[in-house]
Amino acid sequence: MTPQLQQAIRLLQLSTLDLRQEIQQAVESNPLLELADDFGDDSLPEGDEERQELDAERDDALEEFVDSDPGVDTEWDDIYAGQSSTSAALPDDADDWQQRHVSAGTLQDHLLWQLNLTPMGDLDRVIALAIIESLDERGYLTVSVDDIVATVNLQAELSDDDQVEADEVLAVQHRLQQFDPLGVASLDLADCLAVQLRQLANDTPHRDTATALLNHLTLLEKHDYAALRRQLQVSEEELVAAIGLLRTLDPAPGAQIGESQTDYAVPDVIVRQHQGRWQVSLNDEVLPKVNLQQQYARMARQTPGEDGQYLRNCVQEAKWFIKSLQSRHDTLLKVASRIVEVQQDFFNYGEEAMKPLVLADIADAVEMHESTISRVTNQKYMMTPRGVFELKYFFSSHVGTDGGGECSSTAIRAIIKKLVAAENPRKPLSDNKLASLLNEQGINVARRTVAKYREAMRIPSSSARKRLV
Repeated sequence: MTPQLQQAIRLLQLSTLDLRQEIQQAVESNPLLELADDFGDDSLPEGDEERQELDAERDDALEEFVDSDPGVDTEWDDIYAGQSSTSAALPDDADDWQQRHVSAGTLQDHLLWQLNLTPMGDLDRVIALAIIESLDERGYLTVSVDDIVATVNLQAELSDDDQVEADEVLAVQHRLQQFDPLGVASLDLADCLAVQLRQLANDTPHRDTATALLNHLTLLEKHDYAALRRQLQVSEEELVAAIGLLRTLDPAPGAQIGESQTDYAVPDVIVRQHQGRWQVSLNDEVLPKVNLQQQYARMARQTPGEDGQYLRNCVQEAKWFIKSLQSRHDTLLKVASRIVEVQQDFFNYGEEAMKPLVLADIADAVEMHESTISRVTNQKYMMTPRGVFELKYFFSSHVGTDGGGECSSTAIRAIIKKLVAAENPRKPLSDNKLASLLNEQGINVARRTVAKYREAMRIPSSSARKRLV
């Protein structure tokens, strides 16, 4: 392949965020490339009515997407009211930038900060440090108490008569469990939940039953409620209430501390309905426009010698880069438009109306190779009134129907999800029953296929979904 073709293929498979970085690097390395002052589409004059109408529709689509994002209109003070702060205090007059960029740090940092404020003997502090260093992201100990004993005795270089014993480590561990977040530094789930239960008021309803439940977590995980009632000698109402109390506790207290890495999906194309038809357009707002620097281009034609040759090479490279960018945009728009054309029913009715689609179908329609379609759909996102989806989401295999047609695996998963959501929690639907209900709708699917789809959606088995209420 020529270098130009290699560049075009490489740009084609980049995500929007990676492409922005690639464009910035190209502009910095090539004096003949420059960023345009505006990122919009200049193909229509500014005062053109069609241009204004399309811009207004795009703004409406973006606004609708933001408004539909849960949490955007939520009062953050309401979410965090009553929760402990994990960041250092800032003065009241701190500016907005400081407020936004205070780092919560890691769980270990948070615990060390509290440890430094806690009166404790030197040896106990060494034990506490060893425990804190042994915690995972959930806040649980990853090593045994005996391992911590051996570590402390080695680090402190204690004599045989002064060796630390297991009960001393447990004493320090119990103190750390009272740190924020409550229940951190626990040995296991039962230990963690027991600490949180003990902090509740003595007159908290059902606390004693919930505490007793911690001795039977295996039965609880299996949803064997009959055995639990026999073991605890309680009524069904009391058991339901105790389980409900356990669900208010935090099984992984350490997970609420620390910096979370959020990956944002930047939409490459926008789908919106215009005059009853679904239309696709590139999201020009997220990519800077690149132009050829005309002043240097004129110099390249007029400058002799090595300097002129260097500029002419830069001109050629700049033109190749701009052409590769345009090719990427054209290919992406062509593929996205064909996907929307095929999946009209999805946009009108939802997942259950998704049609079977494979790469070869799109490749044949747009007269491209399947490998090109694969590159185009990888890490490229489409913003629609139903949400933001990776282009690959619209591709799925199929199964046969009684009428001789085909049903996509995405539609089958949506139907399974809907059936499970509507099931009786006391008598959840088995995989066999789900397969039978699908067959009644004319979709020929085996029990093992239902199980595969259910597991892919992380829906537990029927026995694990069983509830008393």
